[in-house]
Amino acid sequence: MTESQKNFMLQAIELAKEGMLAGNGGPFGCVIVKDGKIIGKGSNMVLKTNDPTAHAEVVAIREACKNLDNFQLDGCEVYTSCEPCPMCLGAIFWARPARVFYACTKEDAADAGFDDDFIYQEIEVKPSDRKIPMIPFLREESLKAFELWKEKGDKTLY
Repeated sequence: MTESQKNFMLQAIELAKEGMLAGNGGPFGCVIVKDGKIIGKGSNMVLKTNDPTAHAEVVAIREACKNLDNFQLDGCEVYTSCEPCPMCLGAIFWARPARVFYACTKEDAADAGFDDDFIYQEIEVKPSDRKIPMIPFLREESLKAFELWKEKGDKTLY
């Protein structure tokens, strides 16, 4: 790692500590960098905002995308204090940064009380058999939206 990469990770770790000590949420922090400059940062804000999606990576992705005026993080690097959870991993893949650096592992997070292994397990379970059952209905009505999308001439793929 370069000295600047180390510095970005240390900033993510500092955000994790500051946010947690302020009572905003768990000890997680993230910075997003493009061309050597921080364009987005965040700490876990779940408790402060009562938003279960307000994880550090999601907060940072939202800020970075707003600053870039784009829904993609092309050429960006994500520095996060912990290996991303399944939700954050999904958000990262949708945002498509160049790479992700993380400090602690998901095992470290589980040891601190943030165990997301059950989510990885649930993904493999048939939707109707999940701990929170997922019940399909009105598929035919909803398929009409997909048909409109397929026909839309000026759509932006992502």
